[in-house]
Amino acid sequence: MKRRTALSGLRLAPLALALGLGLTLSAQAQDVVKIGFTGPLSGGQAAYGADNRDGLLLAVKELNARGVQVGGRKVSFEVVVQDDAADPRQGVAVAQLLADAHVRYVVGPYNSGVAIPAGRVYNDAGMLMLTVASNPKVTQLGYPRLFRVGVNDAQVGVSMAVHAATKMKARTVAVIDDRTAYGQGLVEEFVAEAKRQGMTVVRQEYTTDKATDFTAILSSIRAAQPDVVFYGGYSSQAGPMLRQMVTQGIRAPLLGGDGICTTETSRLSGGSLADGRVFCSQAGVVLDQADAGRAFAAKYRAAYQRDPLTYAVSFYDAAMLLADAMQKTGSTDPGKLAEQLAAGRYVGVAGEYAFNAAHDLKQSPVSVYGFKGGQPQVLGR
Repeated sequence: MKRRTALSGLRLAPLALALGLGLTLSAQAQDVVKIGFTGPLSGGQAAYGADNRDGLLLAVKELNARGVQVGGRKVSFEVVVQDDAADPRQGVAVAQLLADAHVRYVVGPYNSGVAIPAGRVYNDAGMLMLTVASNPKVTQLGYPRLFRVGVNDAQVGVSMAVHAATKMKARTVAVIDDRTAYGQGLVEEFVAEAKRQGMTVVRQEYTTDKATDFTAILSSIRAAQPDVVFYGGYSSQAGPMLRQMVTQGIRAPLLGGDGICTTETSRLSGGSLADGRVFCSQAGVVLDQADAGRAFAAKYRAAYQRDPLTYAVSFYDAAMLLADAMQKTGSTDPGKLAEQLAAGRYVGVAGEYAFNAAHDLKQSPVSVYGFKGGQPQVLGR
C-alpha cells in the first residue's frame, strides 16, 4: 500500500462520531467538549493507532450514554481524530490544526518521537495533553499541562533486563535500536540495567522504524552468539525480524518492551514463531486477571470484534480521567483540570492515576510476558 507523505491528507476530522457511537445531542442544551486524538492511523503502526483511538471512542460513548454534568451544566463529548502517522513533522502539523480549532485537550500522541516536538505546540496553545509516550524526556519537558498516563522506558527497560539476567540467566546480549525516541530511550534504560546486572553487550546495531530487511545486522549478531537479543522498537519490525532470525539460525530469544508486547508481533512473524522465543515487558493491569480488565476487554470485543492491544485501555482511562477531573472541579478549563490531576487520584481500569511532581505515574505495575499460541501471556512481575 502506498504510504502517505508526511503532510498529505491533513484535515480536521471532528468524529463527533456519528459512526454509530450515539453522540447526537439531545433537545436539552448541552456544552460540547471536544477531545483531540492523535496517533498513527496509517503506516506500519496503524494497528496501534486504531487500537488507541477505539479505546478512547469507547469511553466517550459510555460517558455520553451516562450523561455528565460539569458545574451544573450537561456536557457531551466529541472526539476530533487526527492521523500523525508516527511522523514527528506530521505530528506537529496535526497539533497546530487541533490548536487552531480551539480543541483544549488531546489524548496522545502514542509515539515519543511525535510527543516531544508536538508537546511544545500543545503547551503554547494552553492545551491539556495526556500521552502514553514513554521516553523519559517527554515529562522532562516540564510542561504544566502534560501528563504521562502510561509507564516510562526506565521501568520497562529495567524490568526486562532484570528478568533476562535473573530468570533467563543471560550473560551476553546484542541490542538493536530503531532510532526512534521510543526505541533509543528503551535501549538506553535496558543497557544500563543489563550492565548493572553483570551482562555484557556484545553487539549494538541500528535500524529504522520503516525497515523490513535485517539481514546485515542479524548476520553480525549471529557471529557474536549472544544469549539474548533486545530490540527497542515496535511490532512492525519485530515480527519480520523474528522471522529472519529463525531463517539465519539465531537461537537467542528476542526481548523487547511494550512496543512488541502484542499479537501483532506474532502475526507479522508469519505464524507462531513468537511462542517461546519472544519476551517483553509492559505496565498496567493484566486485563484477564482483574474484573475491571475482563469487563473492559469484553466491551471492546463487542464493539470492535477484535481484542484490545497494549494501550486501548489507557486511552479509555484517559477520557474517564478527564471527565472525572471536570466533575470534581466543576470546570472545563485545562489549567484547573491540570491542577486537579496533579493533586488528585483516580482509579481506572489500568490502575491508579496519581502523578508525581514530573507528572509521571507514581506507581504502575510492570509485568513480563511470553507468547503462547501467538498471544502474549504474563509470566510474572
